[in-house]
Order: sequence, then structure tokens, then C-alpha cells
Amino acid sequence: MTDFKDRERAEEAKFAMDEETAFKIAARRNRLLGEWAAAEMKLTQEETEAYKKAVVQADFEEAGDEDVIRKLLGDLTAAETNISEADIRVKLEEMAIEAKRQYMSQS
Repeated sequence: MTDFKDRERAEEAKFAMDEETAFKIAARRNRLLGEWAAAEMKLTQEETEAYKKAVVQADFEEAGDEDVIRKLLGDLTAAETNISEADIRVKLEEMAIEAKRQYMSQS
């Protein structure tokens, strides 16, 4: 019985750790996306820092990536850039890979 409880606790701890890792990677990805979008909009360094935080915050609006994509598309369109939703989705995938690479090299 103790072995089962120990295994159960270990599985719960692993699940919690996996969730935390996924959250950190998503936040890092969103900061990278914000930095990319800020460069496309030609924001100043100070504006870029604020914008990266705003993109991370946007991800808390709903589950999934649609809230982040919607924010980026709206802001990039308002800034009169020539970036489409498809371009944003491609960049999101690229930044997800980069965020995971950065996180794993940091660990």
C-alpha cells in the first residue's frame, strides 16, 4: 500500500513540475513574440519592454494561443505593418521552439 501511495505522490509531483515547465516555456515564448512584434512596429526599447509584458498578460485571457494571436494581429495591423495572421502563427511556432531551447539550456 505504501508503494502505491509513494508512486501516486511521485506522479502528482511530476505532473505539477511538467505544468510549471510548460507555463514557463509559454511565458518565454510570449516574451519573444512580443519582442519580435515590437521590432516590427519599431517601438523604442522602453516601449518594447512594456509590450513584451502586455503580450504575456494577454495569454491569461483564455485557454490556448488565440488570445495572443488576436492581440498581436490587432497591434500589428494598427501599426500598419504587412504581417498576416499566418505570419504570426509561423512566428509563434518558431518562438515556441526557441523558448524551449532556451529553457532547456538554462536548466
